[in-house]
Amino acid sequence: MRTASVLASLVVALAGPGGAATTTLGEQVTHRPNAESKSITTSVRSLYVVHCAGCHGMDGSGSKGANVPDMRRLGNFLRLEGGREFVIKVPGVMGSGLSDQQVADVTNWLLATMAKDSVPEGNLPYDAAEVQRARAVPLVDVAAARSRLAAQARERGVTID
Repeated sequence: MRTASVLASLVVALAGPGGAATTTLGEQVTHRPNAESKSITTSVRSLYVVHCAGCHGMDGSGSKGANVPDMRRLGNFLRLEGGREFVIKVPGVMGSGLSDQQVADVTNWLLATMAKDSVPEGNLPYDAAEVQRARAVPLVDVAAARSRLAAQARERGVTID
């Protein structure tokens, strides 16, 4: 009984004052636009290293076994209906602690560097206003949204996995 009580306290403590949003994939920390960063950085690449590379890797290759997407093909999502929005609505982006402008900057940096060979011609860069609109309507079922995009990608011969 004591173990359950300790675990419950830990869960509440980890959720913090910002609370959490329940999704079909568990709980996602609620975005707090004024949350102070624990790692102040001065470059977009540094933001990627601090907030993304822990899962996606320094080269963006991700981990197929751990279901961490390969960021080097990120541009292929932009070829799919709903893919552009999906890229900035996934839990890792929404819960990253980055500001709207920082999310736009990191996503644009990824598309211009690691994923440059996958970006469709004529792609417009993300901006803070687009990220803000995306955050206002978060994904509720990430797995279902990704499945729809994967089916669409197969139909179009686009590789996203």
